[in-house]
Amino acid sequence: MKLTFAIGIAILVAQMSRLISAAEPVGFQVEPSVALRELNPKFCWFHPRAAAIPGLGNNGQPAVIMTIQKHLIADDHYSGLWVMRTDDLGKTWSGPKEIPELAWRKETGNDKVDLSVADVTPQWHAKTGKLIALGIQVRYNEKGIALLDKPRSYDFAYTVYDPKTDHWTVWRNLDDVPEPAGKFHTLAPGCVQSVIKDDGTLLVPLYMTGPGGTVYDSTVLHLGFDGDKLTYLEHGDELALASGRGLYEPSLAYYQNKYYLTLRNDSKAYVAVSEDGLKYGPIHAWTFDDGADLGSYNTQAHWLVHSEGLFLSYTRRGADNDHIPRNRAPIFLARVDTEKLRVIRSTEQVLLPERGVMLGNFGASNITPGESWVTDSEYIVNGQKHPKGADGSTWFARVKWTQPNTLVPAAR
Repeated sequence: MKLTFAIGIAILVAQMSRLISAAEPVGFQVEPSVALRELNPKFCWFHPRAAAIPGLGNNGQPAVIMTIQKHLIADDHYSGLWVMRTDDLGKTWSGPKEIPELAWRKETGNDKVDLSVADVTPQWHAKTGKLIALGIQVRYNEKGIALLDKPRSYDFAYTVYDPKTDHWTVWRNLDDVPEPAGKFHTLAPGCVQSVIKDDGTLLVPLYMTGPGGTVYDSTVLHLGFDGDKLTYLEHGDELALASGRGLYEPSLAYYQNKYYLTLRNDSKAYVAVSEDGLKYGPIHAWTFDDGADLGSYNTQAHWLVHSEGLFLSYTRRGADNDHIPRNRAPIFLARVDTEKLRVIRSTEQVLLPERGVMLGNFGASNITPGESWVTDSEYIVNGQKHPKGADGSTWFARVKWTQPNTLVPAAR
């Protein structure tokens, strides 16, 4: 009888402990790590973004594919796509390896124009067992200047990687996209985070302009995917802002049955919410929970989605970083109050340090139930180490969660 009573008390204590633990907001610790370090006067590495392929790494852990490309000194002039890989969660890396199918190619009928794809983000498509990478096809003249002299000079481009065959498809464009009053003269899913729905369809945010336009609107495309080809199904609201270059480089997250869209603007960062991922409520400027402006501007922000919380990664003013162009270092992470659409200041931590140079366009992705990564490269174009420490590092900041992220598959 006494033994039965003791067991009952033990079970009750364990249940209460779990309830208390579940009530505590998920927290995180940060461990900056380096995947690649290179100083070169001809280029710097740029746009590193990672995606985990479940069960393909060592001991049932995921393999992680990181796409990356060279910034070729001229403004927004990028190489073809290169790939790095780790099978031991970042302890060792292979690459960068240039992928022939994803290299530059000449424009059909015009050997003076190079086609490349920039601002690439890879994402695992669990239903088909393929990796999809999205980016912007850009046309360059012989001096490396991006051309906008004809429709779709900035165009939606994608490639598909099959881990079973270790093969990437040649870049292709999204077909059969309608032209709503000429607003899709450019179609740019650059530096974006997409959501893959349970049915295997994709919600892909992007930005666009009409002919000759210099102010961007943003929208979300709903796309089908059959394991090989993306197909247009529909698109949502066209979100606009008459300020600077408008709204661009949007990133999308799905958390607790709602969709959250963060948007870049020249003077502030904005957020909007949707029930279905296509129709959005009004945009709100990002602020801290004390009402102060977040201080993020003229650059992108990205999401980390945990089963117990939604988190925003961003750069901002006010971090003794006014000497950094656009205050683009350090990179921070903080939890979002999803009811008030505010960043909770007390949760903010530095992910990647400021070492004298700005950090480039970055990525954020879940890797294991216990760990997510934010990836970026230091922007150095003279090939020389900076006195404050920048040395051409390509970083992956390990975000180690205090509670497992049940949205991510465990090791096999």
